[in-house]
Amino acid sequence: MRTLLLICVSCLILLNLSEAKKSQEKPDWAKKDIRDFSDSDIERLSEQWEDDDEPLPPDELPEGDPRRPQPKIDFSKVSQDPESILQASKKGKSLMMFVRVNGSPTKQETQDLMGLWQSLLWNNHIQVEVFPLESDRAIFMFKDGAVAWEAKDSLVKEPRVQEVNIEQKAYYGIHTPEYAQQKQKSEL
Repeated sequence: MRTLLLICVSCLILLNLSEAKKSQEKPDWAKKDIRDFSDSDIERLSEQWEDDDEPLPPDELPEGDPRRPQPKIDFSKVSQDPESILQASKKGKSLMMFVRVNGSPTKQETQDLMGLWQSLLWNNHIQVEVFPLESDRAIFMFKDGAVAWEAKDSLVKEPRVQEVNIEQKAYYGIHTPEYAQQKQKSEL
């Protein structure tokens, strides 16, 4: 009997406390009509919603977020060539590549070539966005920087490519005199 009485009293006390807390829970600004909210009220409400949100898992964080984990580089699988190390370090990161067209193309001709090269890369399963800069130059933007070197290998074979720049290193098209000079120097 005593136990039953003790349980009933404790339940009544807990019920009373929860009711008291509910009435104090809402601040004055939250009791207003939603149409009467000021910017600061909406900001407070937004902060409350964010506090209640669960944090995003690491794989769902947006690109460029510092909390997003970086892919691990396995140096045992990477050759000691500095270019392959750089390529491995750019995996999963955005990378820009600059491409210059040889000759004196018009802006329209350059845009047509860039569109053609973009579709060539997309057909090779290399995702790239192209942004024209000048009448003979454009930026190729890769979401996964490791594939930029594959794209470079495809683009330097194109007859109208003058130069491809990745990470401030120039790679000349194989149909240019600069490529022939570079090849002669490397053979010596």
